Amino acid sequence: MSEVNLTKRKEKCENCTKQCNKKNSDDGAGSLQEKDEIGGQVNEGSQLLLSACLSCDGCLSDDENVKISQQSLEEVKHVLALNKKCDASKYKVLVASICPQSLPFFAVKFGMEVTEAAHKLCSFLKGLGVHYVFDTNLASGFSILECQKEFIQRYRRKHHDSHALPMFTSSCPGWIRYSERVLGSLVTPHICTARSPQQIMGCLVKDFFCKQQKLSPDKIYHMLVAPCFDKKLEAVREDFYNSLLEARDVDCVLTSGEIFGLMEQRRVSVDELDSVPLDHVLGDSGDAVLMRHEGRVSEGFLEHVFKYAAKELFGLDVHEITYKNHRNRDFQEVTLERDGETLLQFAAVYGFRNIQTLVHRMRKGRVPYQLVEVLSCPGGCISGRGQAETMAGRLDKNLIQQMEEVYSSLPVHLPEVTPALHTLYHDWLQGQDSPQANMLLHTQYKSQIQSQTHSNIFPFQ
Repeated sequence: MSEVNLTKRKEKCENCTKQCNKKNSDDGAGSLQEKDEIGGQVNEGSQLLLSACLSCDGCLSDDENVKISQQSLEEVKHVLALNKKCDASKYKVLVASICPQSLPFFAVKFGMEVTEAAHKLCSFLKGLGVHYVFDTNLASGFSILECQKEFIQRYRRKHHDSHALPMFTSSCPGWIRYSERVLGSLVTPHICTARSPQQIMGCLVKDFFCKQQKLSPDKIYHMLVAPCFDKKLEAVREDFYNSLLEARDVDCVLTSGEIFGLMEQRRVSVDELDSVPLDHVLGDSGDAVLMRHEGRVSEGFLEHVFKYAAKELFGLDVHEITYKNHRNRDFQEVTLERDGETLLQFAAVYGFRNIQTLVHRMRKGRVPYQLVEVLSCPGGCISGRGQAETMAGRLDKNLIQQMEEVYSSLPVHLPEVTPALHTLYHDWLQGQDSPQANMLLHTQYKSQIQSQTHSNIFPFQ
């Protein structure tokens, strides 16, 4: 979602729900002229693109508006101010988690390689009063492993479960909200139930780390630094709130741009910041090398699942993956073949114009893919508008290119051979298939629209 503007006029979005249509009609909002995501011009009088759905607050409840308004720097400053008053009843341990796609942003802005940039950012955050600073690679690893396992299960029941395939990834909150609010039961049963890396990180901090530190979850304030504004909306989902503990998995999401803006506001000189290594959830000593997961500019679900499925289902070792452009660089296919037979066909679909095409084909029964990695931002997570958008509201293509180069330079991290993940599965979750693992690493995505037929979802000509 673009930056939430509670006073913004409700725009009439293409393919919005009946409820949103009614809101727009009541507000008297008409269609606008706008450029699409690949630079084309939309004719005046036509409906807006699907991307507008996420920049409109028409479907947000009053309660959601209040919760999202608390996802701000002011809220973090308020918590820091209370800590300085030394009131034990209100004191909170601040934990910051940084998404891997945010680190290239700071590397480019600081003019240094990514590990040193991470150390400088850690120093700045701890100077504010943050106690612990983690990256989210372990959480991403959990999400990928659970996604791999679920794909194999779905693939093996595909002949007697019409909802098994295709499986859609679930790490993008913009895509998830659009699926639940607009697409409904056409799509939601196909969404992978593995929690996103953000929310698994929330469980790691509010469950495992809390117990490690002998603190109750309400005594920890968990802040996450992410590349896009959609993550704020994900953090306030009801299924990520523990009513018994009165605590959220993630208390506040700040974008990379908001953190950098705070540094500029305070006139912080990067050169004068110390180099402080990030902390480790397991409390390990020493400074680990920052790494990334396989994939172009995302969490790498497609590549990891593809290689795992090739080995698990067909006994084939895949070392290199070749992407083939289907429509454009944001709609690409990956195929596994043997003796002229297509065994697997996956797709990476980024941006709502491509999502629109994908779901239309699904409604027509013309989707050949077993798995689709779906992201709402054209270009993927690294192009999130929380770090790649200029003051004029356009994407900074030069910045994005530099961030992509920095991200690609990081060594690849394989969750299957990560000792810390196996330790946490054993010590924290009591096994990979335990009730605890299912409860903390998975969730359910459900249709939030009623009595809307699939034929009304996409009014194509």
